[in-house]
Amino acid sequence: MENRKFGGKKFDRSRSRGRQPPVKVGERYKVKIEALGKGGDGIARIKGFVVFVPQTKIGDEVEIVINSVKQKFAFGEVIG
Repeated sequence: MENRKFGGKKFDRSRSRGRQPPVKVGERYKVKIEALGKGGDGIARIKGFVVFVPQTKIGDEVEIVINSVKQKFAFGEVIG
């Protein structure tokens, strides 16, 4: 793994890759939609981790289930 200088500090790429997302497929959360993505999906955050939630709008408070998790974001759907 390589280290690069970033803003006068060394940036270790291996550290950012090693973090596990704070959510897992099948988990349920109550979230508030904070923004909209380019495709129109609502964006919520769980422990700072981005979750895209289709068919929502800014300000919605919904219960979701996580149905897909990537390294930097996840997808959830409204339940109930």
